[in-house]
Formats: sequence, C-alpha cells, structure tokens
Amino acid sequence: MIIGILQFELIIHDAQSLKDKRRVVRSVKDRLHREHLVSIAEIAAQDNPSVAVLGLACVGADGRRIGQTLDRIVDKLRAVRDAELGAMRRELLHGRADDDHDQSDKTADVDNLTRQMLSELNGETSA
Repeated sequence: MIIGILQFELIIHDAQSLKDKRRVVRSVKDRLHREHLVSIAEIAAQDNPSVAVLGLACVGADGRRIGQTLDRIVDKLRAVRDAELGAMRRELLHGRADDDHDQSDKTADVDNLTRQMLSELNGETSA
C-alpha cells in the first residue's frame, strides 16, 4: 500500500473576504476530488482570506501511479486561474499490505505476555 500526501499553499490575490477565499478553495477541492478521487481538506490559515493551506492524500498499490497522480495534481494547481501555487510538500509513505494478517500473531503475543505477567505476580518462576 502506498499513500501519497501533498501539502500545498494557495495564494489568493483577489480575495477580499473569507467568502471569496471559500469560493476558490471549494472550487479547487471539488475539482481535485472529482477528477482524481483524492481526499482533500483545508488544514491551516483558515482565518486568512489571501492564503489557503490544503492537504490531500491518495492511496494505491503502485507508487509510480501515485506519483503520476500527484504530478498531474500539481500541474492543475499551477494552472488555477484565481490562485497562485505557493509552498508545497510531497511525500510517499509505504505501508505493508499484510498488516491485517499479522493481527493473530499480535494477539498471541499479547496472550503470552499476559500469562507471563500473571505467573510472575502469583510468585511462579519461569524456567
């Protein structure tokens, strides 16, 4: 499992109010979600009408495909009419697809540890 994360800043030059900013941010969020099936949210600078800081994430099995998706998103952000792309940070996280299958091993480990602790509390020694 690969998780692609993009954190970016949009500078909204013509925004005079939070309502103006909200219009631009909502448009960008809706378009990226619709076209790329990513999760996206405003994560900072909510009270500043001229700056929006957003974060988005996408999940997939192929790191190359996730990277290409993030590249296309950045290209679209650079082309936004009502805002300028500012600072940006991109990251790919690699997870293990078999994490759920290891749950039974973790349960067995917890059970063994519990038995050992109980036996020590009862004064039994382990050899």
